[in-house]
Amino acid sequence: MSGLIKKVLIANRGEIAVRIARAAKDSGRASVAVYADQDRDSLHVRVADEAYALNGTTSADTYLVIEKLLSIAKRANCDAVHPGYGFLAENADFARAVQKAGLIWIGPTPEAIERLGDKVSARHVAEKVGAPLAPGTLNPVKDSKEVLDFVSKHGLPVAIKAAYGGGGRGIKVAYQESEVAELFESATREAVAAFGRGECFVEKYLEKPRHVETQCLADSAGNVVVVSTRDCSLQRRHQKLVEEAPAPFLTKEQTSKLYESSKAILKEVGYTGAGTCEFLIAQDGTISFLEVNTRLQVEHPVSEEVTGLDLVREQFRIAEGGLIDYEDPEVVGHSFEFRINGEDPGQNFMPAPGSVRFFRAPGGPGVRVDSGVESGDSISGNFDSMIAKLIVTGKDRTQALERSRRALAELQVLGLPTVIPFHRKIVNDPAFVASDGNFKVYTRWIETEWVNDLEPWGGQADPIEQISSSRKNVVLEVDGKRIEVSLPSRLLQSAGDEATGGRAPRRMISSHHASSGAGNKSIKAPMQSTVVKLAVSVGDKVVEGEQVLVLEAMKMEQSISSPRDGVIKAVKVSVGETVPSGTVLIEFED
Repeated sequence: MSGLIKKVLIANRGEIAVRIARAAKDSGRASVAVYADQDRDSLHVRVADEAYALNGTTSADTYLVIEKLLSIAKRANCDAVHPGYGFLAENADFARAVQKAGLIWIGPTPEAIERLGDKVSARHVAEKVGAPLAPGTLNPVKDSKEVLDFVSKHGLPVAIKAAYGGGGRGIKVAYQESEVAELFESATREAVAAFGRGECFVEKYLEKPRHVETQCLADSAGNVVVVSTRDCSLQRRHQKLVEEAPAPFLTKEQTSKLYESSKAILKEVGYTGAGTCEFLIAQDGTISFLEVNTRLQVEHPVSEEVTGLDLVREQFRIAEGGLIDYEDPEVVGHSFEFRINGEDPGQNFMPAPGSVRFFRAPGGPGVRVDSGVESGDSISGNFDSMIAKLIVTGKDRTQALERSRRALAELQVLGLPTVIPFHRKIVNDPAFVASDGNFKVYTRWIETEWVNDLEPWGGQADPIEQISSSRKNVVLEVDGKRIEVSLPSRLLQSAGDEATGGRAPRRMISSHHASSGAGNKSIKAPMQSTVVKLAVSVGDKVVEGEQVLVLEAMKMEQSISSPRDGVIKAVKVSVGETVPSGTVLIEFED
């Protein structure tokens, strides 16, 4: 259905929820936010016009619960739902439920989501329209044996991918046959945890490929435009860290092929709204279709910056029945996006939940910051690790890089480790800068060629305490709806004195232990995490480097290996248990 959108429910959190709420405000629409318990005071609930509690702390009991979301939409008198990215954004059942409830779904039809959101079905579509494809299974594989059968025919390496995955989760690459069984299990676990479905397929993994994609828009009349290309090759664990538009160092023929294939794929399924077609480009120039993301992408701002389009407002307009009345936009200038994640690059990008004690965004020409946090907010281990996105634009790639160096130097995030030191290093790396035109970055470049000499995060003292104002804002929940009121500070001070016996609260020093957690006699949790696999039992003999358990934090699995040869004395945790940083997981006999 279509019609005018007056009030939109944002079925998401963090920076993308802030982005959608602001676009709604710009276009004269009201917005409604939802929040998990730990997000009660987050920026996205404060920039929206209204906010309602989801009553829970994990994705499974909050942002993934269709019934809760639709109940709030009805209660708040919304007429549309925007899913953002992640969570239920590519869930056809959610799209159908929204439409069945009489609401406008801001996205492609459920049928298009099913045909393209499922990577196996998307390969069928790509094959039908003649898009370039690497060898792969056209249907999900049942077990690791079928993966090995594929390997015997096509060779290594192979990529095991969650059919319903996205955002780099549920993807494992096997370079040896001995890895296949473990990686198949891991991909399945990640897929179930993040998307609720564990089916996987397998395809030949191209060596040293670039990751290039097209940002597309389509309307109900069959008009499809490519807004821009993007390069997203700078990744760790198959998840993007830096993106840029347009994709540099492509030939005209390659660009034409990307545009033609993307439009053919989307027209084949009757696509509507914003979507992204992703491809791999091998070193020899071979292009292979990868997948379609049937939603807005994290990196959409770089396409906006080089074309002047507001993609979220275009989503609103197309969902209302509006038509695309322009050709492929002209791309002007160059733009980079740096994802600012709560991870320690000096510890192999280990996820690091914690408090953002101080956040200062850069400014100046060409600088944009999209963020869902402010100073004092916390980054929960239950959700992804993103703190903000730094988007820097210039008249060409050289100027955009110059501005990026300046902006990254100004950017400050204190209280927890972030990837900022990596970004500051990478914008000067010859392989990435490619001043000679030789762009050497590919999807596993960080893991295989980049020299990581960054020091592990060692903690920081708090920034200077802010002088308290004469009034304080207090958040109340009335029947599940969030309400913010302003009170004189003296009233809160009086209550605080009673709680602390008249003592002033002690000033805290922020610290975070992001080491591997391995000691001579025990292994400790390097971060707040959930145990998803135990590979050893009491009495087992292990050797240094052998996997002993697998943890999941911020939607990513972390394999924990034994730091020594020894015998397992005690296993202190169980599968499914959530543990704080520093928890003893495994003990060794002396």
